[in-house]
Amino acid sequence: MTDQTTDETTGQITGPTDGGDGLPAADPHDNRRQVLYWRLLARLFDPEEQATLESASLAVVEDIGLPPALLDPQASVDSIVQRHPDLAAEFDGLMAPEPEPEDGARDRAAEVRRAALVSKVLLNVFASGSGTVTAGQLARWQSDAGWLERALGCRPGELRGGRAGGRMAGHGVSPTGTGVGGTTPDLSRLIPAIGPELGSIEADLVKRMHLREVLADPKLAAQLTPSMSLIEQLLRDKNNLSGVALANAKSLIRRFVDEVAEVLRTQVEKASVGAVDRSIPPKRVFRNLDLDRTIWKNLTNWSPEEQRLYVDRLYYRHTARKTTPQRLIVVVDQSGSMVDSMVNCTILASIFAGLPKVDVHLIAYDTQALDLTPWVHDPFETLLRTKLGGGTDGTVAMALAQPKVAEPRNTVVVWISDFYEWRTEPLFESMAALHRSGVKFIPVGSVTSSGRGSVNPWFRERFKDLGTPVISGHIRKLVNELKTFLA
Repeated sequence: MTDQTTDETTGQITGPTDGGDGLPAADPHDNRRQVLYWRLLARLFDPEEQATLESASLAVVEDIGLPPALLDPQASVDSIVQRHPDLAAEFDGLMAPEPEPEDGARDRAAEVRRAALVSKVLLNVFASGSGTVTAGQLARWQSDAGWLERALGCRPGELRGGRAGGRMAGHGVSPTGTGVGGTTPDLSRLIPAIGPELGSIEADLVKRMHLREVLADPKLAAQLTPSMSLIEQLLRDKNNLSGVALANAKSLIRRFVDEVAEVLRTQVEKASVGAVDRSIPPKRVFRNLDLDRTIWKNLTNWSPEEQRLYVDRLYYRHTARKTTPQRLIVVVDQSGSMVDSMVNCTILASIFAGLPKVDVHLIAYDTQALDLTPWVHDPFETLLRTKLGGGTDGTVAMALAQPKVAEPRNTVVVWISDFYEWRTEPLFESMAALHRSGVKFIPVGSVTSSGRGSVNPWFRERFKDLGTPVISGHIRKLVNELKTFLA
């Protein structure tokens, strides 16, 4: 069998494909798609251009009517969509699973087009380069990551927030870029791995920025898009900032806090709000009028001759809810491994603090504990008072939390940590004692946007035996647990 060659003018692989056994030649659409994906893999692992693959890919892109800018690593997806608005709809849901055609026939030309678009968004996101990163480069990457999330059928920003994971090459993308039956790969099944990886890349880009210099320049600072990775860096470095840089850092933190608070507040509002309290008389206003019940109760006053219903009494709906004063104590590990949880739970505590008859206390700890209750209504001010990093000693936090338990059966303690502690047994014994006293004890191992986190197996098993398993996963799980208890 002779070697195949790539025709640089058409992007097709040519040459004998058999050894005289009569097998048909390779499908030209398959050849084109493979050229695009081989170029993608080559650029992911080596930033240097492969001249043959570049020229062949350019021929393919031009032949199928797509803009050559798709092959420019410096061109953002935003800039391409601005020049070619019709492509926006093609990027949305690009890598989401598609139903198989009824006749079984594949649109091979469409698959080549999707391969070109998939290659563009994957290359822009996962080939993040090296060296110093500017504010503009970070903003462009965040925008491109948003397009990848849209291509996977998610909202921009929805997948980011996890911790480090493996590279795309380690997640099962085949060298030919084909999935089942040779179609465009369905990467939606890799979402659990892609989310943390995006967060890891974003964190690396932020670390490579000269952040203090960027913050000192209002024009550059204005280009920054708040993200969990950026907020983490700002919180770690806030004590070294002053003047304009500190003001810009606070502005970014405030923007991020407000955005996350809006999402979490919606989740809290969607949860149950308690049973109707029928011991309180209904408010006699028109909007509470129960028209159906009023008619039913007065049917005996119907006058057939006059065709009229005489109403002796109006009935109103009960709208007051049963609310019992509850005490919510939130304890958050602020060591370096728990930054996402610190931010999310600080904001969540402020939302619950705004609910009627809910008494919220907030404690943060590493090797020392800090009572943040006076600022619990303002997550921005709370975060500015945190000190991220250091070791972990939950016994110092327990010393602050225990005196706050006045009525055990009317108290819930939410403890957020990875539970990698210096003094494991004393801390667990004090937690078990709280649980036995009647306190609703909720251990939480992860409240990040991706729900990914590591929990000390020793604590995980003992919490399970205690009947209080660790909550791990999306923050919605914690919201539902709290609303169930406080309702």
